[in-house]
Amino acid sequence: MADLSNIGRRWSRATPINGMSAAALLVAALIAAPVLAVGLTIFQPAGETWDMLSSTVLPRYVGNTLMLGLIVAVGSMAIGVPAAWLVTMYRFPGRRVFEWALALPMAFPAYVLAYAYTDLLDHPGIVQTTLRDVTGWGPRDYWFPEIRSLEGAGAMMVLVLYPYVYLLSRAAFIHQSVRALDVARTLGCGPFGAFFRVGLPMARPAIATGVALALMETLADFGTVAHFSVQTFATGIYRAWFSMGDRIAAAQLAGYLLTFVLVLVALERTQRRAARFQTTRDVFQSLPENRLTGWAAWGATALCGLPVLFGFFLPLIALSYMSMVGGHSFFGPRYIGFAINSFVLAGLGAALTVALAVLLAYAERLSPGKLTRAANTFASLGYAIPGSVIAVGLLIPLAAFDNWLDAWMRSAFGVSTGLLLTGSIAVLLMAYVVRFMSVALQTVEAAMGKITPSMEQASRSLGEDARGTLIRVHAPLLRGGLLTAALIVFVDVMKELPATLIMRPFNFDTLAIQAYRLASDERLYQASTPSLAIMAVGLIPVLLLTREIRRSRPGS
Repeated sequence: MADLSNIGRRWSRATPINGMSAAALLVAALIAAPVLAVGLTIFQPAGETWDMLSSTVLPRYVGNTLMLGLIVAVGSMAIGVPAAWLVTMYRFPGRRVFEWALALPMAFPAYVLAYAYTDLLDHPGIVQTTLRDVTGWGPRDYWFPEIRSLEGAGAMMVLVLYPYVYLLSRAAFIHQSVRALDVARTLGCGPFGAFFRVGLPMARPAIATGVALALMETLADFGTVAHFSVQTFATGIYRAWFSMGDRIAAAQLAGYLLTFVLVLVALERTQRRAARFQTTRDVFQSLPENRLTGWAAWGATALCGLPVLFGFFLPLIALSYMSMVGGHSFFGPRYIGFAINSFVLAGLGAALTVALAVLLAYAERLSPGKLTRAANTFASLGYAIPGSVIAVGLLIPLAAFDNWLDAWMRSAFGVSTGLLLTGSIAVLLMAYVVRFMSVALQTVEAAMGKITPSMEQASRSLGEDARGTLIRVHAPLLRGGLLTAALIVFVDVMKELPATLIMRPFNFDTLAIQAYRLASDERLYQASTPSLAIMAVGLIPVLLLTREIRRSRPGS
């Protein structure tokens, strides 16, 4: 196998692929350009708006953003890691169901969960209304947690983001060494000792990655914090852009938020480098069957069941009731239009993102040098960047170009071109490519890594060039991986709110925009209809991911 790999590398280096490498570098540069544009705004002179923001609300933005991150990090680990260990290593009532059910809240965007719980727990909601009816209390006779708060927003995000930690932790636990666990038990470690001394340290890189992904989604969130009136960098960027009309101030806020993200990415990668473990050959041995009984069994069932109840089934029931009582008809003309817009954007975004991901992955496979690896690394940074930051990074240079072109056409030909690029579908699709390239690229690279170099050599010996090999050899073998990547990007685009909200063309609304707009007007019952549609689409990749993780180890 080693000789075959070396042959593949020599063939790759000998193959003339300058055109494909150049195209990959161009794509990576275009994807990295919005991030660079935002980063450079930090060094621009501050205006009056920025001076006002920095002296009044900027400390609040920083404090609220950090507090939200802390709540999500602690909450997602507290739920995701124990749940992953229990369903992987123990047998208890409902365990087979919880294997996939614990990932279901991932189908909900956090802002949709916020709409459901606002209707349930707010002062006029069913919970407090029932409490007053039963006890006869007045509004000031009791204390009830305020859902529209920083803590409420953190709880919503924990409920929908802990599956990141759960899925990655479960994948790490599934592939852990049975021998290491057996040695720990023979040395006197009980179940908890084996978990803390062996299982947890070996899964630390995966846990760190899951927490980092949850934190990145927290920084990117706009709909939840806007609905709960929590002032963070995401809401500040939107307010500076649209309410104050100062794009430079919005870009500078985005630049400081970008520093948060880059620090987070650096910490996560440092953590992974500091803790690496190789999968042992006993991966084909079945994991131990530790059966829980009595209170321990029912405690495990409760620990795994409560996140599923509060993160999926309770909001699903609430949204379904709201939709039946006061929701809109999903088959009405307006909602059909919203659905078409959403599916068109998601379909085009998924197709474009996956196509470019194939180009980047194939270029690195043919020419695995530092240049192509660096290009793919830069192209993958977008997933760590909030949609609002990407929108600002794209719109500022494009608006400047549109204004320059319009002024030149007026002076030269007396014709106004207007805004050709700003507010167009093409630029919105570009934002989706920047935002979700990492998801598609990782999936495509994993699928392409399973194709042996001998297949490329055989294709080359039969007279095919690199392009023909990609179309006739790789494409059929990559079909499953490409479908998975496209499906994940499709759902992510359906749920994406800040970038779509800022960059969509005039009078071009999607299901996510409609849900946000109705909820902003406190029309929560009407907002339930598009929210349910978004959730239904999001279920598909969640179920696929859980199935693939379970199948990754025989006997599990």
